[in-house]
Amino acid sequence: MATGCLSVSFALGENIVDEPMTDFLRHCTGGQERGIAAGTELLEEGHSTGHLYILLDGRLEVIKAGATVAVVSEPGALFGEMSLLLAQPHTATVRAVTECRIYEILDAQRFLAENPEATLWIARMLAQRLNVANTYLADLKRQYAGHGTHLSMVGEVLQSMINLPPQQVSPGTDLESDPRL
Repeated sequence: MATGCLSVSFALGENIVDEPMTDFLRHCTGGQERGIAAGTELLEEGHSTGHLYILLDGRLEVIKAGATVAVVSEPGALFGEMSLLLAQPHTATVRAVTECRIYEILDAQRFLAENPEATLWIARMLAQRLNVANTYLADLKRQYAGHGTHLSMVGEVLQSMINLPPQQVSPGTDLESDPRL
């Protein structure tokens, strides 16, 4: 899921750099800026585009399995990167809530191959998201350990996630779970 304006901290030589998401735009070349109307779907869950999108202004909603999981309005928010890097269909639908301006990179695979700084920036952003998710799950594990509810299973879920072989990941929903977990 794309998030709002995060900062990505990383070491550059011996200095720590704090780079907001809007700085990602300085790495972007070869794409086009365009406007999209409210209600327009940018990405559709289960389909592939091969495109990468950066929000310039407006509000987009992220919908997973029919439920809105986020509304994003921070300039520089990135969409389509998970599908691109996992080489699988989009994991969520992204729809314009308001009129939006976006920057669209049509051949995103080529863009990433030709722009290692942008690729590294995306990797850092995704690592930060994973760290936040792991921290949250670890906190749930600590809070609900021994309570005998389904939340006490968080430890098992974390362990299963760590041990998944490198292949296409499809976590599923309450209705359809991933058979590997």
